[in-house]
Amino acid sequence: MEVIGKIKLIGDVQTFGANGFRKRELVVTTDEQYPQMIMVEFVQDKTDLLNNYNIGQDVKVSINLRGREWINPQGEAKYFNSIQGWRIENLSQAPQASNLPPVDQFQPATNVSDDEPDDLPF
Repeated sequence: MEVIGKIKLIGDVQTFGANGFRKRELVVTTDEQYPQMIMVEFVQDKTDLLNNYNIGQDVKVSINLRGREWINPQGEAKYFNSIQGWRIENLSQAPQASNLPPVDQFQPATNVSDDEPDDLPF
């Protein structure tokens, strides 16, 4: 699955527990009639993927939906969902170069003769 939008927020890397679990949050605002602010978590080594991005950039984020069950002390089951990112692509890159020469390098045709009649129907 993918989320496409503009970066609204890039959180700092957070570290949890003795084993050093790392998490970093990214908020992307979608471009829809009713824009959504989607929070995506990047975990462990994927937190580094956000280092080269800035607020305001248009991106495409590849995500996985994660769900888990938790049994509270009263024995009731509670369910939680999260959105985990595993890849991010910059969509606001400069257009790729074309093989065509720049417009100012086009030369007008010089092999047209005024001696030939113009027999085109338009």
